[in-house]
Amino acid sequence: MRIFFAIFIFAIVTVVSILGFRGSLSTKPPLEVFPDMDRQARYKPQAENSFFDDGRNDRPIPSGAVARGNYLNYNEVFSEDFVDLRLGDVAYNKGKHADDTFVQTLPTEVTYANMEHGRLKYEIFCVSCHGAAGDGNGVTKPYGVLAASYHDDRLRNESDGYIYDVIMNGKGLMYGLSDRLSADEAWSIVLYFRALQFSQNASVEELTPAQRDLLGI
Repeated sequence: MRIFFAIFIFAIVTVVSILGFRGSLSTKPPLEVFPDMDRQARYKPQAENSFFDDGRNDRPIPSGAVARGNYLNYNEVFSEDFVDLRLGDVAYNKGKHADDTFVQTLPTEVTYANMEHGRLKYEIFCVSCHGAAGDGNGVTKPYGVLAASYHDDRLRNESDGYIYDVIMNGKGLMYGLSDRLSADEAWSIVLYFRALQFSQNASVEELTPAQRDLLGI
């Protein structure tokens, strides 16, 4: 009997030593019989190491590296029989003409579907700073992030290409969204941008009788 108790106690001590007490916290990694390569030696982004001469984990782009298909040089990259009206359209992809002047009007079709698409993207990427009405009264304003109001005369008179360029490349405190938006999505935001401006500056004479009745005016 004493041997049984000794074995029983030894088993308990062994289990507790390996697994620990239920609910206990530890900074040590758990015991893994089969780790399955869950944790491997690696360099963390934007950290330092002694392997490279410059001590950086993030490696620069090799000298002479060429991106394939950057929407602007497809004639040099793709075969002669490849045709795409958008890939080589500088005005569509950059919001500027070849002489570096901004496109004055939207290079896309003005439809309700495109405007609705722009509204969805606006609510994802823009509304927190610029506000639902585009007046700069977003949720970030109380924290000192002062976004521009779309209803300023300066922005009402700016070209569509300029607005597109700011959306994609940023300006001032605003960061660019070219890594998050396609050209089509950015132009749809420009279209919704104009709709917001019109909503705050339209005159009664521009409304149809049905629209006036709906608004009670």
